[in-house]
Amino acid sequence: MHAKRQSLSVRLLGFPSSEGAELGTALAHPPRDGPSYSCLLGDSLQEPDLMIANGDDLSALAALLAWQPDALRPGMVIGSAGMDFPCAQLSRPLDMFQMFKLLAEMGRKRAEAVNNAPAPAAAPQHERRRRIRLDLDITDPADFIKMRRQAPRGAVLIVDKRGALRDHVARLLAPHQVAVEWTESAAAALRLCAETPVAVVMINTSTPGVDPYALCSEIKRQDGAERIAVVLLVNQASGYDTARARAAGVRGLLDKPMADRHLLGALKKLLSLPS
Repeated sequence: MHAKRQSLSVRLLGFPSSEGAELGTALAHPPRDGPSYSCLLGDSLQEPDLMIANGDDLSALAALLAWQPDALRPGMVIGSAGMDFPCAQLSRPLDMFQMFKLLAEMGRKRAEAVNNAPAPAAAPQHERRRRIRLDLDITDPADFIKMRRQAPRGAVLIVDKRGALRDHVARLLAPHQVAVEWTESAAAALRLCAETPVAVVMINTSTPGVDPYALCSEIKRQDGAERIAVVLLVNQASGYDTARARAAGVRGLLDKPMADRHLLGALKKLLSLPS
């Protein structure tokens, strides 16, 4: 019996569109004797298994440092970063053979770290900041504490053609006592958001008769709905319209199908729940 192939989700940081597309194509066709890779879209709320940053982009390097790369959270820098990083670095022109060799080694060490990781002594708080600090150490942390809002309160509303996902999400969130509602109707979703406390709306983009972008726009136009996080559940084959999503106020997307750890991790972050 063949061992199950390791699958790693990758977030690319700061690459120009042409180089990012080239890397994405290469990662989609890896060597057969190593892990498989999937590149997350820029709006994806899924936590990656590893990050690859453009060494020529300051914002990308700051995001990589904020992620705190280690064996459990491997990272790679491509290009001349001008400084040492606690992760692998490759120069340009990029040697694809060397890149896949390093990625496979990072994947192996990550699997070992996951298997050997002790239970955390205390549950960490999810990072809620959406803009990476480029100054790193010179801003008074108290200034950022003042900008923090209270954690969102309310239910998770699932818009889907069937209630199975609602039942599954309810089981995942049961320890946190978060209510989970379901509807297959855009009109009912609007009414629930207007009449009851809702913190997160998850819209399956394949729900018949529902335009997810239009529904998000209508939710956001309601009084007091600016803090409702609208997330689209997207099948990669059906595509995702980044421009329409951002114009409508969509917080981000999650790919279908998704592992429970990715789904629960995204919900905990959106609801500011402990890990």
